[in-house]
Amino acid sequence: MAHASEKTEVKDNSGRHVSWFSCGAPSAVATKLAISAGLNPKIYYCEVEEEHPDNQRFLQDCERWFGVDIEILGNDKYSRSTDEVFQKTKFLVGPTGARCTAELKKTLRWQYGKPDDTIIMGYTFGEETRVNRLLKSEPLLDMLPILISRKLTKSDCLNIIKRAGIKLPRMYELGYRNNNCIGCVKGQAGYWNKIRIDFPERFKEMSKIERQLNRTVCKIEWRENGKRHLKRVFLDELPPDAGKYNSEPDLECGIFCQQAELET
Repeated sequence: MAHASEKTEVKDNSGRHVSWFSCGAPSAVATKLAISAGLNPKIYYCEVEEEHPDNQRFLQDCERWFGVDIEILGNDKYSRSTDEVFQKTKFLVGPTGARCTAELKKTLRWQYGKPDDTIIMGYTFGEETRVNRLLKSEPLLDMLPILISRKLTKSDCLNIIKRAGIKLPRMYELGYRNNNCIGCVKGQAGYWNKIRIDFPERFKEMSKIERQLNRTVCKIEWRENGKRHLKRVFLDELPPDAGKYNSEPDLECGIFCQQAELET
């Protein structure tokens, strides 16, 4: 089992190196480094309908940069759609994570992965705790922390993509810290108020889904008489000034995060 602190080395093993490309800048740089190191990784991408359409342009740009084809996968049981997962499972998000991540990403990893794969992911320098928590939850997982070993941060990865002459995905250009689906159910008030401005139709769609399922994704916080209060609210009741997106935790929607969340 590889730990996040270990140095990256080309291993002599019989398994494959597999990059789970996400259309995020860190996963793109991690994949390129693996190719440059001669690891000949198999590259998979899990397609999700609710991601920004510019992701397809970015994927094609990365294929040209890699000089290697990316195999596009998708869970057609749910039409590769988070909304269909929500409607069919009657679940949005909870303490164990988001159901869409499990159905549209983790299921495919189990289907297409092999037990002796060495996994390449876009975990960046500073995320060692997240990686080690994941490895604790999946002790047989062999991961190559290729960005961490080179001390590359997320900002470094964004700059590497730019210097390669590749336009960043549209979600980054709009000020989102990660290139997740438009309207991630892991987001909180500040994030959703940004979605309300940037993607008003998507905001309305998710508001309708919440009401149909009678479930909510956001909480609002306030102080009264010196006490902190939290309340769950539907999106169509969310005050437009609630939350501060820049102060909210990063929303990572990775192929492994579902299991790791169970350990937190």
